Amino acid sequence: MAKSMYAYVREAWKRPDQSGVKDLLWERLQVWRREGSVVRIERPTRIDRARSLGYRAKQGIIVARVRIRRGGRRKPRYVRGRRTARMGIRRATPAKSLQRIAEERASRKFPNMEVLNSYWVGEDGHYKWFEVILVDGHHPSIQSDKSLAWLADPAHRGRAERGKTSAGMKGRGMRTRGRGTEKTRPSIRSHANRGK
Repeated sequence: MAKSMYAYVREAWKRPDQSGVKDLLWERLQVWRREGSVVRIERPTRIDRARSLGYRAKQGIIVARVRIRRGGRRKPRYVRGRRTARMGIRRATPAKSLQRIAEERASRKFPNMEVLNSYWVGEDGHYKWFEVILVDGHHPSIQSDKSLAWLADPAHRGRAERGKTSAGMKGRGMRTRGRGTEKTRPSIRSHANRGK
């Protein structure tokens, strides 16, 4: 059976050194660094990944590239009496992944749209870039599409902020069920407050 064009693109991204993707990405990163932190783009950089996550080239769907600074949280140095190890400056990390933060920033930038999904497109020493697929649930072409019409339901408002996307579900521990995951549902915070 013949492979599709998307299969060849997927293989190229899996082996960036051999396929020439690495050189292409190196050139692109130099341009992306000069751009804003959230930029709407005309078409996805990784068409195979975007389509597998629900992207279609139709009205009502857009893609935004989001730049996120890498690393943990930056905290000011404690000025009162502490020895260095107890100042709590290092290893102060956010409770969610950089991908989830990217989805939330894209959602804030385009308030009339909902985040469908997102995927990694590049990184350097300072930043990571993710492309976020956003859908306007009230657009006629989306409402007439059976696979995307569910986004018009008010129950799906603020998907990215509530951790309902794929990256959000992973970060909340929803990929695994059963034994060992008793404290993750409905959420870690609400489980901790149950006894109070």
